Amino acid sequence: MEPLFSPSNFVGIENVAHLCTGGEAPWLSAQASVYEKFAQYKSAGYAGRQKIYAEGEECRNKMGQLWHVDGQRVSFMPSAAEGMSWVARGIDWRSGDNIVTTSLEFPSVAYAWRDLRARGVEVRMVDHRDYIVEESDLLAAVNARTRVMAVSQVSFYSGQNLRIERLADGLKSEGTLLAVDATHAAGAVDVRADLCDICVSSSYKWMLGTHGVAPFYLSERAERQVASSSYGWRNLAVWPAQGAERFPDVDERPMPERLEPGNPGMVSVLFLSRALDVLLGLGIERIEAHVLDLANEIASGLEARGLCVISPQARDRRSGNTCFAVSDARALMHALAERQVQVWGEYGRVRISGHIYNSTADLERLWPALDILER
Repeated sequence: MEPLFSPSNFVGIENVAHLCTGGEAPWLSAQASVYEKFAQYKSAGYAGRQKIYAEGEECRNKMGQLWHVDGQRVSFMPSAAEGMSWVARGIDWRSGDNIVTTSLEFPSVAYAWRDLRARGVEVRMVDHRDYIVEESDLLAAVNARTRVMAVSQVSFYSGQNLRIERLADGLKSEGTLLAVDATHAAGAVDVRADLCDICVSSSYKWMLGTHGVAPFYLSERAERQVASSSYGWRNLAVWPAQGAERFPDVDERPMPERLEPGNPGMVSVLFLSRALDVLLGLGIERIEAHVLDLANEIASGLEARGLCVISPQARDRRSGNTCFAVSDARALMHALAERQVQVWGEYGRVRISGHIYNSTADLERLWPALDILER
């Protein structure tokens, strides 16, 4: 299997098998010219700032295309963690309300709600079954007082790709908001944000960007239920209405500025925009087929070596992450890195991630290194 996009387009992976996009993606070489452009804009005063903003709007529209939504409903948060916390802060919670999530969730999703316990709000954690979370179990935990179901589309731990359409369909008759962290999905598999009320993703993994910006989709229904909790010059209608003087109150701006009290990290936005050019140019259907084919090869190779693969077997439940259980995952990660194979290992499992720049050649480098270490 050949790469979809040559590894020569990235910095520093010429002589390694980079199989850890699920932890940190390599850097696109083309981002050097993006930074140079940003630097020129940054030094060009008001006109330069307007050019930065214009490119930011282009990035919103690209995210809308990737996620099947109107780009004007996509804001830029500083992180996916902040996005989930914004939801937790903004709902008018009542004692007896609950949130449904999973016991195998990423901390930013599982614990965004921790302060709500003091207000009588229950966090219902649905257990996994041998590292697989069943959509039916999640839906069975929902009742009339469930305000939010908060899940990751793709599990950081097992690589399971939740069937978001099943969750959305199961919640249609409920008043429950579906909040999805797409960090391990966006850029690797299709993300149907149009089926969600809230969808947020970090940019530094599968979307090939960097830290400091997290696209955040907010549906019209969710906008009516989640109040803003941070205010500043950008998300309030201060100018031109008020000029230099302030009044007791001011209206909020509509989406997308509503969730941006100040300037987002615009250099990270421009980096994301360039990365989206690559992803959209290839097409998410081709990318998903490629990463799932790689995942199949990886799982087969691991199973042939007698290793315990904890990722789902069914193709429609897989993602770019294939994971196997091992007692000292961090030690194995470091040992593989010494052999120029980069994976991600922690918490009793090693995660192997195949993206657009990976090929069978990377696996041919992985297997001998793994065989030596597993003896």
